[in-house]
Amino acid sequence: MSNRTFTMIKPDAMADGHAGAILDQIIKNGFRVVALKQTRLSLEKAGDFYAVHAARPFFGELTAFMSSGTIIAAILEKENAVADFRALIGATNPANAEEGTIRKRFARSVGENAVHGSDSDENALIEGSFFFSGLEQF
Repeated sequence: MSNRTFTMIKPDAMADGHAGAILDQIIKNGFRVVALKQTRLSLEKAGDFYAVHAARPFFGELTAFMSSGTIIAAILEKENAVADFRALIGATNPANAEEGTIRKRFARSVGENAVHGSDSDENALIEGSFFFSGLEQF
């Protein structure tokens, strides 16, 4: 089990001015920021990142949304990082998310759900490496 996970603060949360509050909630829940950057994905790069979903009907909408504005990408560290972060962000559908979770507090909808969180240790490593070189991780 890894002690690292990957997250992105998505364009909806960035546009709504929630980045600071989201980062604050992450840190207050015991995560250490190992790498952090603000960037913007091109449509092509969003497609590369979400390639696992290429055959799904929502792929075009997802990549268009993720390339629509700036994001913050981060690698986080904590014991049991993936599972603890998934619990902190809440259900994909904010209507089903528990009170106090990031998505309950900040998401607009299922499609514009404020944050991404890795679903496994393996994907956390892949996703973190997509955005950060070894020299950018502290």
